[in-house]
Amino acid sequence: HWKHGGIIGVFGYGGGVIGRYSDAQEKFPAIWAFHTLRINQPSSKFYTTDYLRGMCDVCEYRGSGIMNMHGSTGDTVFLGAVTEQLEPIFFDLTHDLGVDLGGSGSNLRTPSCCIGKARCEFAMIDTQDMCYEMTMHYQDELHRPAFPYKFKFKFDGCPNCCVASIARADMSYIGTWKDNIRIDQEAVKAYVAGEIAPNAGAFSGRDWGPFDIQKEVIDLCPSKCMSWDGNELKINDAECVRCMHCINVMPRALRVGADQGLCLCFGAKAPILEGAQMSTLTIPFMYTEKP
Repeated sequence: HWKHGGIIGVFGYGGGVIGRYSDAQEKFPAIWAFHTLRINQPSSKFYTTDYLRGMCDVCEYRGSGIMNMHGSTGDTVFLGAVTEQLEPIFFDLTHDLGVDLGGSGSNLRTPSCCIGKARCEFAMIDTQDMCYEMTMHYQDELHRPAFPYKFKFKFDGCPNCCVASIARADMSYIGTWKDNIRIDQEAVKAYVAGEIAPNAGAFSGRDWGPFDIQKEVIDLCPSKCMSWDGNELKINDAECVRCMHCINVMPRALRVGADQGLCLCFGAKAPILEGAQMSTLTIPFMYTEKP
């Protein structure tokens, strides 16, 4: 019952509001329109309870009271508002809550990032600072559509890709390392002996049998660059493809390298005919000094 689109928005902006109109306006006059507002989420989606209450109050008072935490791009989403309430909502968001609309349409979409160095031991770049800086720098592209199609930045602190940048961003920033994986051989032996739970205990609660480093780590290495002789774990780092699997399984024994930066990938997309395509590695390594 909902028509998508239409020329709707807030004054001066071309993006951030997605128009929706009902085809049963006579039957349900209170929701003749049910516009969606995308609201720029903070880096890594850190919120205070006061801020969340403020968002809920605005959405309930001026909109439908239905929110989406979060949209597929990352934004906080207000689902449902009539045209007359768009400017008041925008005023409340910018003046009372200090937050801007996100991107929609054929332009830059709201940049998003993983939890980064705030809470993750694997993060090799400051994803939050980079995401914030790029958002502030490209405000015009976020709100005044000028591209032939949408464009997404996403920032992942490591190749685990917790915001799926390699699959969903036109330009992916992924933390990586240039030197060798750091190995604590004594901790490796502790994993093999069953003294440390693999995967940081994520599979506890069920008896999976004893940890088998050969089956669960060595044989699953995509580039076959690891070996275990019963006493020492060896890695041919020249063949390592940075998949993170061994580090995820044995985080107390293996750590990412110390020479850290990022790689840049371009072109992830999901065309209907060919199917989803991962982005292409374009710049294998660069350091992340400001600016």
